[in-house]
Amino acid sequence: MSRHEHTEDGAAAAAAAATGARLSVPPPVLEQLESRGLPVTGTLDAVEQRLQEQVGSSHAFVDELARYLISAGGKRFRPLMVALSGHLGDPDSRGLVDAGVIVELVHLATLYHDDVIDEAPARRGTPSANSRWDNTVAILTGDYLFARASELSADLGVEVTRIMARTLARLCEGQIAEVQGSKGALPPDVPRLAATEAHYLEVVSGKTASLIATSCRYGALLSGVDAAGVEAAAAYGWNVGMAFQLSDDVLDIASDHEDTGKTPGTDLREGVRTLPVLYALDRDDGELAALLDGELSDDEVERALELLRASDALSRARDTAAVYVEAAVEELAPFGDAPVVAALSGLARYSLDRVG
Repeated sequence: MSRHEHTEDGAAAAAAAATGARLSVPPPVLEQLESRGLPVTGTLDAVEQRLQEQVGSSHAFVDELARYLISAGGKRFRPLMVALSGHLGDPDSRGLVDAGVIVELVHLATLYHDDVIDEAPARRGTPSANSRWDNTVAILTGDYLFARASELSADLGVEVTRIMARTLARLCEGQIAEVQGSKGALPPDVPRLAATEAHYLEVVSGKTASLIATSCRYGALLSGVDAAGVEAAAAYGWNVGMAFQLSDDVLDIASDHEDTGKTPGTDLREGVRTLPVLYALDRDDGELAALLDGELSDDEVERALELLRASDALSRARDTAAVYVEAAVEELAPFGDAPVVAALSGLARYSLDRVG
């Protein structure tokens, strides 16, 4: 439990209940929104309803597939970023709800595709679409959600569609770069990239931070913020996305299954060299590198986790995440001391709170 979660439990619980269990917005964020009079519940509820409407299909099987991961739950973090960034301007502006739906549809589509790439057996505690059906079904479902997001973006204008197209390109670039830098088998004509710190940060920038940046860009743009403010909001979102992913990298190594519901060492099993792993390899005596050179058995994963936890790699990764957090907060300076600035700052710092 983070430091924030020890305070104002009643307010957080009330806010969580009002928002709805499926949204699972982090309690510290809800505490700040409640205490500062920044309502986002209405927008998030409308996003949830619109999301269900947007994925509907007259084809029964397509309808089932499209709703599969939505029904499994999720934080709806990206719609939250749209709604909260909307408070930098007019939070009642037309388009914020649809923008929240767009970013969530894109996020969900990438999950279907990621599970195929990673050969993941489960997602959000349920069998992944590719394991329940097959890879073809999962890929086509992701494509269907991308199409529904594109249709909705067209209703909001050329600029919104252009932004999403560029974001999709960055997501794909990040995913391809990750594949090139992983230890998995690649066809001989696919160039392999060295798994360096610069490479991994570029992967995170594309796969994770780009869509969170777009979420904040949409919120500011559609709420009427000026051009400079829109760029500042997007830069804030990008830095938050980097910090959250680096924190997830730490949690993948440091946490127990009971703490997060995720199996520790998932990235190790997939051959992905996250930042803590790269830091540990910098000062490795050879044992960790030998373990990670090839497919890992369960015992080898456990030993690798022991070595990583005993090193200074986790603290170094936290320090790097902290740099992005502070950069995110600095991007909010043009907005002065508005209540939403304090809430956004708290959200950025929450990424560090959850890893200690």
